Amino acid sequence: MKKIPQRTAFITGSSRGIGAAIASELRARGFRLVAPSRGELDLEQPASIEAWLREHPAPAVDVLVNNAGVNFLQPLAELESRTWPAMLQTNVSAPLRLIQAFVPHMRRQRWGRILNVSSILGFVARERRAAYSMTKAALNALTRSAAVEFGPEGVLVNALCPGYVETALTRQNNSSTEIAALAASIPLQRLAQPEELARVAAFLCSEENTYLTGQMVVVDGGFTCR
Repeated sequence: MKKIPQRTAFITGSSRGIGAAIASELRARGFRLVAPSRGELDLEQPASIEAWLREHPAPAVDVLVNNAGVNFLQPLAELESRTWPAMLQTNVSAPLRLIQAFVPHMRRQRWGRILNVSSILGFVARERRAAYSMTKAALNALTRSAAVEFGPEGVLVNALCPGYVETALTRQNNSSTEIAALAASIPLQRLAQPEELARVAAFLCSEENTYLTGQMVVVDGGFTCR
């Protein structure tokens, strides 16, 4: 049997929620993790990204998980000049820059996995989430483009698109009444647990995934089927 080498995974936003669950699942599966905190790597600040990359030259990252994201709730007509650039930078530009930094190693070894954590809001709309939806749609487009460009060299690129997940951020952005209504609108009649998303993410990042690339993998309990 061919021995599978230990892979190094770089993950952003691993301190809570889905990111923490993905980090835990990857660690349990034997991945070596690089998971800088926001104090070490502030994705909202391009200078912080460049400083981190300078301090860690030529990182041998086999798996990149672009999980971190921000969602400022505002009506489209009132979208502020402060919040929109911050969301665009964190949710789209930072993942692009990290892909540019880490993919050369993957291409040289002809093996790599890139997972962008997107959202069903890249496909469907909800009030006060227009900016978030726009950035996630852009992240999906980045995923497809990267899959086409890097596929010939063995680098698989996918997006994980969660539906509504039981996290602190979900509780922060939705009232108890709204959460109950959301759960009722899902065929499985409940929100997802972060660990359920993590198991799908781990497969997409693993040696087991040999042919799935360029896909928006929706894990939403059937919400978008209605």
